[in-house]
Amino acid sequence: MAKAKAIVITGNGTNCEMEAANACRLGGFDEARIAHISDLLSGEVRLDEFQFLNLTGGFLDGDDLGSAKAQANRLKYARVEGSSEHLIDQLQKFIADGKLILGVCNGFQLMVKMGLLPALDGMYLQQVATLTFNDSGRFQDRWVYLKNNPASPAVFTRGIDRGIYLPIRHGEGKFVADSPATLARIENSNLAVFKYSDRDYAQPTMEFPLNPNGSMNAIAGICNETGRLMGLMPHPEAFFHRTNHPRWTREELPEDGDGLILFRNAAEFVRANLV
Repeated sequence: MAKAKAIVITGNGTNCEMEAANACRLGGFDEARIAHISDLLSGEVRLDEFQFLNLTGGFLDGDDLGSAKAQANRLKYARVEGSSEHLIDQLQKFIADGKLILGVCNGFQLMVKMGLLPALDGMYLQQVATLTFNDSGRFQDRWVYLKNNPASPAVFTRGIDRGIYLPIRHGEGKFVADSPATLARIENSNLAVFKYSDRDYAQPTMEFPLNPNGSMNAIAGICNETGRLMGLMPHPEAFFHRTNHPRWTREELPEDGDGLILFRNAAEFVRANLV
């Protein structure tokens, strides 16, 4: 029987690969391989061996040129060693084959700056948004409430009721679209999966610190039109067990953390489509 296999990319400044791989395993993947970006560029590892690609948090290339921009250029233009194939060719085939990509924090910044999100009309390499400096002008490390959009096509958020509670840690997390028209299309297509909200998950908010960065329309995460590609600034891999919660010694909490559902949904989707 075919195995459900996830890959987690590391190198050049990522720092959440162990947590992401662990969340994949707990979510139900048979394998979760951590691979250095050089393994892909050398041809030792190929994306087509996997069904779920994780682009994790960190500080890619020191955030030089802006968060994740150097890696975005690397993935777009780098050639696989010893061949005429570019890494972007593997990535585009991965998407065309109906597989899943999740970008978290720095990984979300990477997907947006490559053009993988929101990828309106399937334009995967055209950047129409960015993640820029928090309105506070400072790095933010806190927990946030995320209101879920039940009308979103996102594979990862199926079964989430009103919202989830996750940590953020970023200095460039403010989501900005390139025009009011782009923002309207994201909203009208229900591609804004998560929004920073009040504590009851009732209303999106622009109020600091509930909205820690000033994102347009309080957007914390988006997906593409297929729902198979998604990115968010908060860290689901950092809350997979109740002991990750900041108040776990003072509150009665379920055993599973809120973030684990994203990885369970990914594993269920992959298993349902294994050939």
